[in-house]
Amino acid sequence: MGLLTRLLPPFADLAGRLAPAHWLPSQCLICRAWPATPACPACRARFAPAMPRCRHCAQPLPQTAGPVCGQCLRKPPPLAHCVVAVSYGWPWQGWVAQFKFHDATGLAGPMAELMAAAPGAHALLAAADALTPVPLARERLAERGYNQALLLARKLAARKTRPGLLLRTRPTPAQHGLPRPQRLRNVRGAFTAPPEQAVAVAGKRLLLIDDVLTTGATLRAAAQALLKAGAAQVDALVFARTD
Repeated sequence: MGLLTRLLPPFADLAGRLAPAHWLPSQCLICRAWPATPACPACRARFAPAMPRCRHCAQPLPQTAGPVCGQCLRKPPPLAHCVVAVSYGWPWQGWVAQFKFHDATGLAGPMAELMAAAPGAHALLAAADALTPVPLARERLAERGYNQALLLARKLAARKTRPGLLLRTRPTPAQHGLPRPQRLRNVRGAFTAPPEQAVAVAGKRLLLIDDVLTTGATLRAAAQALLKAGAAQVDALVFARTD
């Protein structure tokens, strides 16, 4: 049984899929406070606290550290900025699993709200010429029926969302559970910016959108493809990061 079905009455779940959150009262999906947003202020403060993170990879940093982690200082990644909303852990991993694998597309709105509220997210969204959701392989898209990154991008800034700027050149095995070296090999050369989108990419500041960041291999490969196609700068905004 899905997360939304368990925590909300069926009619409220349906309403959440069909109407903006501000039209009807809702219930916190975490503490079940009523009426509240799907993630109430108390739960946001408890489970999504602001913390210092590396500017390039969003790795958590000590309070006394600078804005960039040691790994990114040694080898700067292709992402100019990376912002994440939450750490991948309870309750957020349940949201991600329901969203990706159990057709809980109604979670796109609450997740996008948390992403937009993350420190630094507003500036990235305002500065971006286009939002580029990380694409799925054709086979995985056909199996799932939707690209979760595209749903998030449309909730964040529908008018700026451009899903065609980046394509997967080949299917890749699922990244979940793979060690870092294999993840890196998995997505090497897996993305390209199609030639017909050259004008839309060249000289632009693009914002990659995805649901989960683990090693950063997928975002790194996607950013490299866009930079190779002439993008002026590539940033990323992600819902959850495995810290």
